[in-house]
Amino acid sequence: MPQNKITSHIEALIFSSVQSISVQEIILALNAVFGEEHIESQIFDSLDLIKEKYNHDDFAVELVHLNNGYQFLTKKIYHETVNQLQLHRSKKKLSQAAMETLAIIAYRQPITKLEIEQIRGVNSDYSVQRLLEKELISIEGKAETPGRPILYTTSSLFMDYFALNNLSQLPQLKDISRAENTIGETAE
Repeated sequence: MPQNKITSHIEALIFSSVQSISVQEIILALNAVFGEEHIESQIFDSLDLIKEKYNHDDFAVELVHLNNGYQFLTKKIYHETVNQLQLHRSKKKLSQAAMETLAIIAYRQPITKLEIEQIRGVNSDYSVQRLLEKELISIEGKAETPGRPILYTTSSLFMDYFALNNLSQLPQLKDISRAENTIGETAE
């Protein structure tokens, strides 16, 4: 099959995917549709062509590699415009409690609901349920402790939403702590 035809199909796959799509998923889809084996080098050549195409100023989106996959994202120059739309759709915004719960899960995963509640100091049933509904967290399995509580981790949608390739890209505490967050006086 000609490279330009493969490229168009890959572009359609990336465009239609809600989350980032991996090279393996692209290969599986193409092999199923065309009944022939596609190799990674063909896919990467097509991805390079797509990336080059969308690098032009004519397009408001670009192809980005994140979370071990590819996704179309709005270029940074348009973030403020898109942000205005998001402000108007604030009904879908996470509550402070849900954001706290999500942060705890992101930094301490895999983690049980009891551990989340011990850190927050309050019941987290509703927050955990909302995060599951929004698919920002997922159930990893069960802990090997008495009662076998459910373990929660962040989902690939979380990785896509926050444009992360891996969890090491989360801000570290030293990056976000400020002098006004300290208690007492500093000794000199």
